[in-house]
Amino acid sequence: MYEGADQSWSDRPKVISEETISWTALRLAEHAKRHMLASVQVILHGGEPLLVGPTRLRHICEQLHTALDGVCDLDLRVHTNGVQLSERYLDLFAEFGVGVGISLDGDRSANDRYRVYADGRSSYDKVLRAIDRLNEPRYRHLFKGILCTVDVRNDPVAVYDALAETRAPRIDFLLPHATWDAPPLRPEGAATPYAAWLLAVHDRWTAQGRPMPVRLFDSVISTLGGGPSLTEAMGLESADVVVVETDGTYEQADSLKIAYDGAPATGRTVFRHTFDEVAGHPGMIARQQGLDGLSEQCRACPVVRSCGGGLFAHRYRGDGTGFDNPSVYCDDLLELIRSLDVRTDVGMDRPVEGFDALADGSDDGTAAARLLQTRQSVTLRMITSIERPADDREVWDAAWRLGLDLGARDGALLAPLVAHPYARTWALRCLDGSAPPDHLASLVAAVAFLAGAADEMLVPVRDGYAHLPMLGRLRAPVVPGDDASGSLVVTGDQLVDGAAGWEGVRRIRVDGVDIALDDVDLYRDCFGGPAAERLTDTDVERWQRVLQQSWAHIRASLPAVATAMAAHVRTVTPLTADPAPELAAREGGFTALGLRFDPDPVRMAVDLVRGFRLGLLEALLDVCELYDEADLGTAELLADTYARLATDPLGGDPEAGRRTRSQWARLSATASLSPLGRRFVDGMGRGL
Repeated sequence: MYEGADQSWSDRPKVISEETISWTALRLAEHAKRHMLASVQVILHGGEPLLVGPTRLRHICEQLHTALDGVCDLDLRVHTNGVQLSERYLDLFAEFGVGVGISLDGDRSANDRYRVYADGRSSYDKVLRAIDRLNEPRYRHLFKGILCTVDVRNDPVAVYDALAETRAPRIDFLLPHATWDAPPLRPEGAATPYAAWLLAVHDRWTAQGRPMPVRLFDSVISTLGGGPSLTEAMGLESADVVVVETDGTYEQADSLKIAYDGAPATGRTVFRHTFDEVAGHPGMIARQQGLDGLSEQCRACPVVRSCGGGLFAHRYRGDGTGFDNPSVYCDDLLELIRSLDVRTDVGMDRPVEGFDALADGSDDGTAAARLLQTRQSVTLRMITSIERPADDREVWDAAWRLGLDLGARDGALLAPLVAHPYARTWALRCLDGSAPPDHLASLVAAVAFLAGAADEMLVPVRDGYAHLPMLGRLRAPVVPGDDASGSLVVTGDQLVDGAAGWEGVRRIRVDGVDIALDDVDLYRDCFGGPAAERLTDTDVERWQRVLQQSWAHIRASLPAVATAMAAHVRTVTPLTADPAPELAAREGGFTALGLRFDPDPVRMAVDLVRGFRLGLLEALLDVCELYDEADLGTAELLADTYARLATDPLGGDPEAGRRTRSQWARLSATASLSPLGRRFVDGMGRGL
């Protein structure tokens, strides 16, 4: 802001006054009450906010918390360059729950291009020491992420690697502020250098298994899939940001300071005006018009819903058109979005790789593998989005540190975690608040023991057991008066058959296929039917015998389906009743099948194939929109018909084919199918 066209900062106090703080807190509480807000977010910004000192920061925190207590939740954050971030500040932030964001432009050479002291000394080591403090278990929950401004003169891979090494929970890349009058740096001969830079980062991030959310990429992926934008800089969501300056004046987003002198001004102050009054300013309204507020060129652009015209300030041109222009980064944004669309296969209105083979049943597992890759990437992003729990921090922090360490050593070490179907079930439930976050420790412990990376692990206890997904469960010692919760130190020598209290996952090996018969996983109840309790050895022998006969029947009757199942089905969970027919009840996907035992191998074969096909369809619907989701009848008809296409040859019923053709005809006539859904149903017809 010190180098922008608007220089109003030079006439303002360097430090916000106590009166301004009090009025701001009052206005926030007033606004939250009037609109019955569940929460407000306040970001302490600068300059460098830590220069006000701990005493003034404490006063700010106290004023805001006091004003909003009993009114709404307060998400209070501070954004800093980290140079001043000592334990004194971190203890203060821990006391008031203040999240911390750090500005860091990459490795040492990138940082030292601009972030040096007046005498030329580097600030890099001090920033890294601050980040090390933030990563300590007692402060890690405060760490919200890193902001990095893109500089195309810096090596993108070196920048990303340096940021990834900080173990930041989130990274956000920002395009440098520029307008048509003051355009960004563009190396000679480079048409879209910012897109190329960001795509190099994306490829590195993807190759490492996307170890943390990257807001810019996640926003594009979200909007391509029909979801919301995750950043003010892109998408069509209305802006909801107002700035309170040190003298109490309201301003629009401070990025507007690059446009012209007075661009962010509103003429309103916290002393005289409410937040509703500043929200009615014409400049604020102009940034809330969505598609209608964009230039004609933007409205006609095929990626406008992801791009949103870019950051409002970046559209400015001083030729009389003002902000009625595309972004000065238009070509870069177009190239970035189109390239990410190709790389991620998330467009809900176009097919994924192997779409037609999935539709007509000819897939040999290749298309299913592509779906599985996408599903595992989403699972990883869900896990990294889970908030650190308020309690049980010792268990969580130890698991999180080890998980990061395993991923840093070799990304493949974490593959079993994100591939495990019930890890996804836990993550989904954890994000909606119905499962405890500390199950992460169980997952990481299982991975560590599998990889031989740990001799002992602290594992949470649930229902009297320490659960180790993929491996089994260990009965915790009974303590009189204890509620069978807490945690337990588990050692590797306890996880062997015959060890006291150990109940390992049994395996069934059929014709070269190795399947876990999982009757102990804590989150195996994800098929809409009750999961069976621990099977006896006799029960396991019965499952082995019938599954062997069923698998031979599938191989003989449906060789393509058998090949795909052999490549992907890794778990069978016994149920005490048939699984629910609704796709929404099937959280396990197609790598885990929930089955009720049936002594008839033919009926069991039908159930196996049906479960696999419904799991495939459920995974496909994660990335492709096939019908209007409000039409539950079409959802049920599509699922049942798609399963029957594969199971009809197994059951020996001569009338089955006729019934399936009749269902397919009704499905074909359904009006709620999307264009992609119609293509899928046509493919099912070819399969018939």
